[in-house]
Amino acid sequence: MCGIGGMISFESDARERRYILDGMLEALKLRGPNEHGIYVDEDCGLAHTRLNVLDIEGGKQPMEYVEDGKVYYIVCDGGLYNTTELRRELYSKGYNFRSHSDTEVILKAYVEWKEECVNKLNGVFAFAIWDKTERKLFLTRDRLGVKPLFYTETKEGVVFGSEIKAVFADRTIKHELTYEGLAEVFMLGPSRIPGSGVFRNIKEVEPGHYMILEPHKKQIKEYWKLESHEHGDDFDATVNKVRDLVIDATIRQTVSDVDVCTLLSGGLDSSIVTAIVQETFREKGKTLKTISVDYEGNDKFFKSNSFQPNSDEKWINLMVDTFKTEHKNVKISNELLAHSLCNAMTARDLPGMADIDSSLLLFCKEVKKYATVAMGGECADEVFGGYPWFHRAELMDSDFFPWIKSLDERASLLNDEVLENVDVKHFARIIYEREIANVPRYEGDSSKEKRIREINYLTHRWFMRTLIDRQDRMSMMAGLDVRVPFCDYRIVEYAWNIPWEMKAYNGREKGLLREAFKGMLPDEIIERKKSPYPKTHNPRYLHEVQRELSHIMETPTSPILEIINKDKVNELLSIKEGSTARPWFGQLMTEPQVMAFLIQVNQWLKKYKIDIV
Repeated sequence: MCGIGGMISFESDARERRYILDGMLEALKLRGPNEHGIYVDEDCGLAHTRLNVLDIEGGKQPMEYVEDGKVYYIVCDGGLYNTTELRRELYSKGYNFRSHSDTEVILKAYVEWKEECVNKLNGVFAFAIWDKTERKLFLTRDRLGVKPLFYTETKEGVVFGSEIKAVFADRTIKHELTYEGLAEVFMLGPSRIPGSGVFRNIKEVEPGHYMILEPHKKQIKEYWKLESHEHGDDFDATVNKVRDLVIDATIRQTVSDVDVCTLLSGGLDSSIVTAIVQETFREKGKTLKTISVDYEGNDKFFKSNSFQPNSDEKWINLMVDTFKTEHKNVKISNELLAHSLCNAMTARDLPGMADIDSSLLLFCKEVKKYATVAMGGECADEVFGGYPWFHRAELMDSDFFPWIKSLDERASLLNDEVLENVDVKHFARIIYEREIANVPRYEGDSSKEKRIREINYLTHRWFMRTLIDRQDRMSMMAGLDVRVPFCDYRIVEYAWNIPWEMKAYNGREKGLLREAFKGMLPDEIIERKKSPYPKTHNPRYLHEVQRELSHIMETPTSPILEIINKDKVNELLSIKEGSTARPWFGQLMTEPQVMAFLIQVNQWLKKYKIDIV
């Protein structure tokens, strides 16, 4: 995977602003630590940093192609998983290839089909193609938004990049946050409004969209969206289809010229991926490396609860023994977990999921010592209904995003000046109501199915994208390519219309997925109750974030003091070890993570020198 950036400068000579491209390379160097390249002409500049995964020699970028006197350049982040089929189709149309790079296939697919090429692609991607002859830039992003793409409009044209920090390489772009942006951070965070980059005037190319830029003309078009209709398959056919799709997606994503491992928690999703990859490796005479994560002291301090009923060790050992993988367990210190909050924020360019982010960042840095490509089970819960809000009436029937049960508490963290400038709770509810209005409806849904479809839609567009953002930014900061087979758009499209009684077969979360992989996994794994990504239970972590947040509160120059309710934050700081945890976001973010989130907000305001306007 890679980092991309660029600028269109129709009103002035882009070559005079090459410094922006150099700044982009510096900003994105961790996404692509192996190689970098720049192309610039009078209208357009492109920058690329590369993580070598496939066709190390033939995949260098920016990549040029000349056809019938027309000149095209591409920079691409991501990977294509139907390269063989597309290359074959393009061969039949007279195209030849000098490499086995998927980037070359994407470029020639664009030359053949122009913007309709996106409908041919199965993969995760964000890419820019500059048609030099026509003076046209084509920017697009994969259907589910696994790969990021941000941009801002300037007086010269557009500046874009894989991460917001790359856009800020143009030093004329101000680091500003409106009061509505502040409401987005505190009331909806760590989610982002689709299309929003949170900073004033920073936007994202939304998943399943493309943008075409020409002199004095801009076009944005949605090329893919979920469509609701009747599910035509019976249960047995549905089970077989799900199994076939997941196996095919996983095998396709093992393609790599460098080492591949799996991230194994012993849960259903990562175990499915591990079993499929191990079988593929076994046929090739290879042994799969599996890697798991835990925290120092969790063996002593782990506390079972309804969200996290058991720790992972027993189940990981069962999978390793069954599939004979070469296993490595990574343990993260609580001090390092707290001290890495700033790095995790920098990876996102925004406050995020606090230590849920920093733990993944630290984990990915360890994984990179053993492999450059990792595969995990992310997004199965979103696609197949694994989360509590699909199964608990009080969450299902709430009148807001069901993973946010803390609107009053969130609003209480902000001071009167902020609340006088924006009605934060009204702002959040308007966003929620807008999203509900956009749900793809099916007139055959019962009232229960209607609500489940709404929750499913919100989960796809909000919760899943938050976790996808997390995985991309943390893994790429570590120079690691983490792949997500359950994000294959064919799986998502098919599962979207499966009736709930099938998805929740036998009354279980992801009951259909469990049924689909019976016989491939040990029965104990099939029956294991869902347990989320592991978090620390060591009180040392609570003490670390309390100490750091207290220091921030006692430092008069801390920028967060200009926006927060100091009394409320001090009240938060007074919680004791063993206090009843109140959920703030999803299953994992409670009071210690709220403190860590506030630490990240302060670091963000300070490091990015943000002006609130």
